[in-house]
Amino acid sequence: MKKTLLFVAIMLAVVQLNAQFTKATLQATGLTCAMCSNAINKALQAKPFIQSVKSDIKNSSFSIVFKEDAAVDIDEIKKAVEDAGFGVGSLKMTGNFKDVKIGNDAHVEIGDRHFHFLNAGEQTLNGEQTVTIVEKDFLTAKQFRKFSESTKMKCFQSGKSGSCCPGVAAGTRIYHVTI
Repeated sequence: MKKTLLFVAIMLAVVQLNAQFTKATLQATGLTCAMCSNAINKALQAKPFIQSVKSDIKNSSFSIVFKEDAAVDIDEIKKAVEDAGFGVGSLKMTGNFKDVKIGNDAHVEIGDRHFHFLNAGEQTLNGEQTVTIVEKDFLTAKQFRKFSESTKMKCFQSGKSGSCCPGVAAGTRIYHVTI
């Protein structure tokens, strides 16, 4: 039992060394007034992994700071905005990376999440980097069409892994991002 707990603790430490998302910038759609902004602000602050939210009413944007060492749930951010009655126009996530090798149209596991990098080129991420979520519910239809031309992998349309994603269990949530 002690060996199992030690192994889990070591694995968690290794996961956290690869990348830790620290903040995000969210552009919301459908806002018409300060009350709209307040509704999104409250919905986001209710998420257990969010430390603080600062809204920019004029630009319909929100600066989000995540709690240290918290597991950030990207889909829960979108759900909070939608539950408040609005949409996500863009989401940019900033994190601290350590030797995370990425490639164009390639899948990478970061922490306990799977990411599919588009238009990123071969590189190693180190230090603070910002990735943009490029999925259907996180951008405009025009932008989504543009990114869909960057890949032939079916996971881009569904957000779930399938036969196109070797080494990833079928049905696993895949987040599509660019640098």
